[in-house]
Amino acid sequence: MPHSALTPVFSGLRIGLHLLIVLLTGLVVVRALLGPAAGAGATVVLAAVFLGTYIGGSELARRRPSVWFVPVWMTLLLVEWLALTLLEPDAAFIVFPLFFLQLHVLPLRAGIPLVLLSVVLTIWAMSFHVGLSLGATLGPLVGAAVAVAVGLGYRALLREAAERQNLIKDLLATRTQLAAAARDAGTLAERERLAREIHDTVAQGLSSIQMLLHAAEGRVSDPAALEHLRLARETAAANLQETRRFIRELTPPALDTQTLPGALTRLAASAERTAVGSAAGSERATRVSLHVTGDPIALPMPLETTLLRIAQGSLANVAQHAGANRAEVTLSYMTDEVALDIVDDGRGFTLTAATAQSPDSFGLVAIRQRVEQLGGSFVLESAPGQGTAVAVRFPIREGLA
Repeated sequence: MPHSALTPVFSGLRIGLHLLIVLLTGLVVVRALLGPAAGAGATVVLAAVFLGTYIGGSELARRRPSVWFVPVWMTLLLVEWLALTLLEPDAAFIVFPLFFLQLHVLPLRAGIPLVLLSVVLTIWAMSFHVGLSLGATLGPLVGAAVAVAVGLGYRALLREAAERQNLIKDLLATRTQLAAAARDAGTLAERERLAREIHDTVAQGLSSIQMLLHAAEGRVSDPAALEHLRLARETAAANLQETRRFIRELTPPALDTQTLPGALTRLAASAERTAVGSAAGSERATRVSLHVTGDPIALPMPLETTLLRIAQGSLANVAQHAGANRAEVTLSYMTDEVALDIVDDGRGFTLTAATAQSPDSFGLVAIRQRVEQLGGSFVLESAPGQGTAVAVRFPIREGLA
């Protein structure tokens, strides 16, 4: 059986059984040599054959077990033991370890009948030496009963040990699977986080550069300068596709030296300058305004970072897709929550198109994922020709600030 905590116990029992058979057989040989000379030689030879059959059979049964070998081995041992008992009555004691051996190597449906047969043969063989008596009859019967009880207990212990070993294997396999699942989940979560960071920072910046260069192309007439601008715009477009390979988790620079309302003020001004700069390139200039309501409080850095990133992504969507005249950003501090609303009067879109994770809607999907990770709520309202409104809410819990 596989190694377990009970392996030494089973090994000890097997060694004890081997020693008991060898010692009892040796006792028979000694008694035969010390007794009358007649028949001593035959007893010694038969005892040696019995031990040889036992030892050789044990080794073969361990190394090359087969369906037919064990029954043949048990039959040979029983015949040799019976002949030895007929020669020397002390050999009858060998039947007791044979009981355990028979129950150990044979299934119960064969082992128990063989034990009963051994009891009958013991009583019959002893009757040739001492006649039928109560002691000669009860001794083998009691021994057989004890052997059967111990054998059943041994089998139950062996079965329990095997089940325990299987349970340990299952637990180890489950632990390995859970560790692999945790790694996979962590990898997926990190990939999503990196995708959101790339989209909201580097990708948005490169997109703005493209728009500004496109606007500059409309104002330049010099062919050489125009070619440089076109090359720069194409390079920015190529690098926009490569930005997904690069990511670092950094605290937003805008939050390093100022509060969240200040960072949003700076973001709104930057977004408006970008929109005005791109207006000459056939894009409509968008006025961006910021409103802060309530008393500003210090929020956890992850929450402030998320609010700033949501504002960045939403205003980038307004600049690139909305074609809006006006966009309003509202930051609201309330008793138990903080809210951020970005509303524009642009061309809008159908909500079904925004819910699909396509390149055009990835920013909205990223915003929703950011909000859900921090336990907030996300609402998106839009319709063709009626503008777009993005509203997020985060609860303010004690100990977070």
